[in-house]
Amino acid sequence: MISQALAQEILAASLARGGRFADLFLENTTRHSMMLRDGKVETANTSRLHGAGVRVFAGDQFYYVYTNDSGRDGLLRCAKRAADAVASSERGVVAPAHRLTLKDIHTVIAWPGGVAGAKTAAKLREASLAARAVSAEIIQVTVNYIAWDQNVAIFNSDGISAEDRRVYTRLVCMAVASDGSENQTGAMAPGARMGFELFDQRVDPKAAGEYAARQAITMLHAPECPAGVMPVVIENGFGGVIFHEACGHSLEATSVSKGMSEFCGKLNQQVAAPCVSAVDNGMIANEWGSIVIDDEGTPANDLTLIEKGVLKNYMADRYYGGRMDTPSTGNGRRQSYAFAPCARMRNTYIVAGEHDDGEMISTMGEGLYAAAMGGGSVNPTTGEFNFAVDEGYLVKDGKIAHPVRGASLIGRGGEVLQRIDRVGKHMRMAQGMCGSISGSVPTNVGQPRIRVSSLTVGGK
Repeated sequence: MISQALAQEILAASLARGGRFADLFLENTTRHSMMLRDGKVETANTSRLHGAGVRVFAGDQFYYVYTNDSGRDGLLRCAKRAADAVASSERGVVAPAHRLTLKDIHTVIAWPGGVAGAKTAAKLREASLAARAVSAEIIQVTVNYIAWDQNVAIFNSDGISAEDRRVYTRLVCMAVASDGSENQTGAMAPGARMGFELFDQRVDPKAAGEYAARQAITMLHAPECPAGVMPVVIENGFGGVIFHEACGHSLEATSVSKGMSEFCGKLNQQVAAPCVSAVDNGMIANEWGSIVIDDEGTPANDLTLIEKGVLKNYMADRYYGGRMDTPSTGNGRRQSYAFAPCARMRNTYIVAGEHDDGEMISTMGEGLYAAAMGGGSVNPTTGEFNFAVDEGYLVKDGKIAHPVRGASLIGRGGEVLQRIDRVGKHMRMAQGMCGSISGSVPTNVGQPRIRVSSLTVGGK
């Protein structure tokens, strides 16, 4: 995006008044979207995001300034503003540049910018028609296509120089069912780090539409869930959102470095049941949360978080990890150039275990089977969480009895990890957008089917 010589000049200008380290992040992103509601295309947009940000470390602080003027004068103004904010006796120097040699395992065949609008609309209609065909009680179907092509360049005063191109494509299906007096919603939102070939290789629009509609119909006719403390089986895939939210955020240096995590000071201690192992893997080909490098120029890796119940690592970026004397683990991520990076998850999941899926249900007595999880809230400091169950089933005498709606799961991350007594063999991941102080980034959540021996279920 810019020459190495200009990048060196910008970095030197940013350290002119002090500071020990500086980096420069440039971005040029093109976004494509289309929305179809009730069979008609309502919006079709293409937009461009372009800019750069300069960051300087000084003492125990950092200073970040960004601009959408990526010409030499604009970048120098940006660097000068960052430098003017620094009051430090530290005198960092800009090391000779060395370009990172990167292997991109995320093959793209059909780049988003080359896909005709009619072809995109046809895929959305497939999903919409399939959802409508499930039942006459489906009163509204909305299908969204979202894709973006992000090009970044990263330079820092340690001499790192790297470029990366990232392509994402996602389909979001939502169906509303009504019996005339009340409504229920179902959703399916698959995606991957790949181009329009997503629809040939991974995502069937028809199946996505049918899933969303069937979930809405099932919940429309389900009675209210009873409240109480009971065993809970949580399905694979998006069920992993509980680990992501209730435990994953508490393992990020963003929280740990501030002493605002229930897992502070617990490295190499037992924090989960021995059947639980979890990782944050940024290296899975074409997965939604995968990277080649993070937004600080650190290459991707496969990071063990918990091994047989023992906490092995935190997720660290350069700044917040540095406050803990922990080197970056390749988790420094940001939504765009308008955000400074911080420690964020990538593909974060509980790894497959050895237990039988059916046995989890047959030996649980009475409890809840959470087939699909929804959103929720968590306090990283305490680990306390509250999550909605989008599709749930009551279990009686070891058998799935009937669907229930209005269920929620309430607990504390550390306690839930200790109460997991079954981990299934079939790990699956699902896609989401995760928000934090560095904006919203694509992440995968995941797990096999698991069982929690005792958990508070909110209901009626």
